[in-house]
Amino acid sequence: MFNFYTGEVVLIDKPYTWSSFQAVNKIKYAIKNHASLFVDNIKIKPKVGHAGTLDPLATGLLIICTGKKTKEINSYMGLAKEYTGTFELGSITPCYDLEKPISQIFPTDHISNDLILKTAKDFVGVQQQVPPLFSAIMVNGKRAYELAREGKDVELKSREITIHEFEITKIENQTVAFRICCSKGTYIRSIARDFGLALNSGAHLTSLRRTKIGKFNIVDALTPEKFSEMLN
Repeated sequence: MFNFYTGEVVLIDKPYTWSSFQAVNKIKYAIKNHASLFVDNIKIKPKVGHAGTLDPLATGLLIICTGKKTKEINSYMGLAKEYTGTFELGSITPCYDLEKPISQIFPTDHISNDLILKTAKDFVGVQQQVPPLFSAIMVNGKRAYELAREGKDVELKSREITIHEFEITKIENQTVAFRICCSKGTYIRSIARDFGLALNSGAHLTSLRRTKIGKFNIVDALTPEKFSEMLN
């Protein structure tokens, strides 16, 4: 039996194109009339929040907390995260993924499989990373992506991140599949951009899935629809 007021940790598999906010709202809607929301025959409204966003074009693990468990959100946000996905070599976009069209093409004839594998190893460890301009980072009271969409030139400061593991799982023509385990605050879109630069070319992110957050695994997650069906 769930008790969303006392607090639950719900693992959700965020669908493609959904924002994290949409996923949270879907879960809120699913539980709002659940029996556990009544205490002494009085309906209560538990808090619902998530421990770390995913871009709309990414899928995968979201930790959603309800009730008193929302106090633990910060501890979950600091956990290491694992992602799988693909880069496309030889081209870049303004947002480093597929949200915007390709803006520049680069040569790739000099790139070998061995060079790709060696470059991935060079990324492992502590490094400085500049976040994407199209991100939710606050700059002078506004989100960076809002300023970017207004055409304003904004310089974001680099931040320290750690790449614990970076495995190339498949190379097919210009498409590179990968698995990355990294620290809080790492932008995989920026990894794609930097990876292309390190190859003296370009690259952008073409797919991304978050598979782990600390001990939590995507295999234990439910889609928002499955979660709603389970409650019913």
